[in-house]
Amino acid sequence: MKELIKRAAEDIKNARLVVALTGAGVSVESGIPPFRGKGGLWEKFDPMEIAHIDSFLANPERVWRILVAEMKGVIDKAQPNNLHKGLARLEETGNLAAIITQNVDGLHQAAGSKDVIEFHGTFAEQRCMDCEAKIPTSEVSLEVIPPRCSCGGMLRPDCVFFGEMIPSEALWRSKELAEQCDVMMVVGTSAIVEPAASMARIAKLGGATVIEMNMERTMLTGRVADYSLFGGAGKLMTGILEEMGI
Repeated sequence: MKELIKRAAEDIKNARLVVALTGAGVSVESGIPPFRGKGGLWEKFDPMEIAHIDSFLANPERVWRILVAEMKGVIDKAQPNNLHKGLARLEETGNLAAIITQNVDGLHQAAGSKDVIEFHGTFAEQRCMDCEAKIPTSEVSLEVIPPRCSCGGMLRPDCVFFGEMIPSEALWRSKELAEQCDVMMVVGTSAIVEPAASMARIAKLGGATVIEMNMERTMLTGRVADYSLFGGAGKLMTGILEEMGI
């Protein structure tokens, strides 16, 4: 593993343009459970019942009580881990152009990353359905559910529910970066959920070196990824930064 960490450090250091693609595994180390897989939220609830836009519009109080309030409690307590901090450091030193993330927790920005493309929006902010004002989720009171904006409009998570479209700007910019990069780091994601999953394949087809960092083998391993580092993302990132001397 030490040799692979050294190889990753060299590839990132010598690259012209590096992009990171991150998923739920990144935030597990910050205490945020994944939606899918063992222990995930979808083991307890049917996502089509509580995370579909039609369900929210039909019964916003139910969705707020079951889904949003629970997520707010988890996200309010979560703090960036060494992976989030490491990517922010790479951006600061000019070794990382941008992050494409499937996560909705806002931890990349909390760690200091500036250029973060959020494929699925964010739970870190709530948006008024009337005036479009945005309010940090941490500042939203749950005394009244669903909570209201100062204008009286109902608040909703500024994320993409099932049944809603991925923001077009996030999609085209991610594709553009994937085509242009010469190194893509794929961290904490099995790269199954589309369209984010296709970004690693687009990067590979464009000639980029794809570096996978995951706890276990995925659909990328031995196929799309040029090589894979297995283990906790925070620890792996710390090792890469040490090898790079930053």
